[in-house]
Amino acid sequence: MESKYRHLYKLLLDKIDRREYEPGDKLPAEGELMEAYGASRDTVRKALELLVQDGYIQKARGKAAEVLDKNKFNFPVSEIASFKEIYRFSDSKPNTIVENLEIIKGDKKLMAALQIGAEDEAFSLERVREIEGEKIIIDKDYFSRKVVENLPLRAAQDSVYEYLEKELGLKIGFAMKEITVHMATDEDYRLLDMGSYDMIVVVKSYTYLEDSTLFQFTESRHRPDKFKFVDFARRKL
Repeated sequence: MESKYRHLYKLLLDKIDRREYEPGDKLPAEGELMEAYGASRDTVRKALELLVQDGYIQKARGKAAEVLDKNKFNFPVSEIASFKEIYRFSDSKPNTIVENLEIIKGDKKLMAALQIGAEDEAFSLERVREIEGEKIIIDKDYFSRKVVENLPLRAAQDSVYEYLEKELGLKIGFAMKEITVHMATDEDYRLLDMGSYDMIVVVKSYTYLEDSTLFQFTESRHRPDKFKFVDFARRKL
């Protein structure tokens, strides 16, 4: 049986898809949605949170939720979420193409990023993300073999985090991220549908276990028209 919040999520999403709510429009307040759909506050908040996670709305505390432009994808830079998790409730059909999966060592710069010795080993995983028929993201992930001893191809094709958490029992804690913009490389043009774009958004991530062990370094390269960073900020007095 479908949960109440997911049912409400689909009702609101249908209105957005049919453009009853245009990009830039405000959704009704939580109280209005509760009355209109006979839903509890918890149900409304969970449904809105799913819309935020899937990039359909932007929501800040104390303000009405705003409908976002679907031509851009809202990636949760301030959260730790797998590609599979981001699109788990989406009607679009994302596809992952594994370009390379290998064990590497001897790369001093990379091993320093992972905070391991130059002669230690790491998994190198390169994947291209295709959304709605367009290749728009390159994910380059590196995992220390001191933590991740094995990384099967099936996990790379599906969800690495699901494998790490459910099969290896690892507890992922937090990440530090850096966002920059660079000129596109030959590899970007070769692997992505760049069109007329010559710039790329680069998100570098250092991801740690709950015990503060660094186990992953990621360089994620996004086509600029399909990247939007949305976060909530509060002024400190």
